[in-house]
Amino acid sequence: MSLDDLYQDLILEHARYPHHRGTLSDPTVTLDAQNPTCGDEIHLQLKLSGDERKIEDIAFSGHGCTISQASASMMTDLVLGLSVKEALEKVQAFQDMMRTGEPREELGDAVALAGVSRFPVRIKCALLAWMALKEALEEAGAM
Repeated sequence: MSLDDLYQDLILEHARYPHHRGTLSDPTVTLDAQNPTCGDEIHLQLKLSGDERKIEDIAFSGHGCTISQASASMMTDLVLGLSVKEALEKVQAFQDMMRTGEPREELGDAVALAGVSRFPVRIKCALLAWMALKEALEEAGAM
């Protein structure tokens, strides 16, 4: 099995069985984001807590292509428990990876999406949840 095959399997696994899919009963902030090019929609909810404004809980729902759903699942796994500052650093690292195609190991499972950078039409699919996270944190006044 090649690394590409392993990454493909990981992407498919996250898309079929997304982590943190659902809703929160008491979110600090809720945000809806769409990718009109592909029809992807993400409904993101965050619960922030503590003086450092940590992401205490996170959930998403919506529908879309395999890339957008897998990316949302991977993003929620990665940022859960992080401070706002740390989460924003992950968003920047993911954006950089989409721009350059260079894998960023600090992105955990999301490094599997590095190859998406070769398909400009699909970059927006991969970025949707990450940009929603950034916007939600801005909306919550957490930045």
